[in-house]
Amino acid sequence: MSAHCQLTGRQPGFGNHVSHSHRRTKRRFDPNIQRKRYWLPSEGRHIRLTLSTRAIKTVDAIGIEAAVTRIRARGGKV
Repeated sequence: MSAHCQLTGRQPGFGNHVSHSHRRTKRRFDPNIQRKRYWLPSEGRHIRLTLSTRAIKTVDAIGIEAAVTRIRARGGKV
């Protein structure tokens, strides 16, 4: 599964592990991505979205119809 949120566009960040001796090695900060299934009443079907946990809270606040509209406006496929 790609570490990419369909609603917010959040992607992994990159940085360094810094050891006690101050050696640096590359690391990756992944967002908390979940797959969630929603009922889309306007189309009469279920959809499965790959969302960050913050985006799940956004869907709870604005509703699934508005969230799908935002995803499609960004060019995403639902």
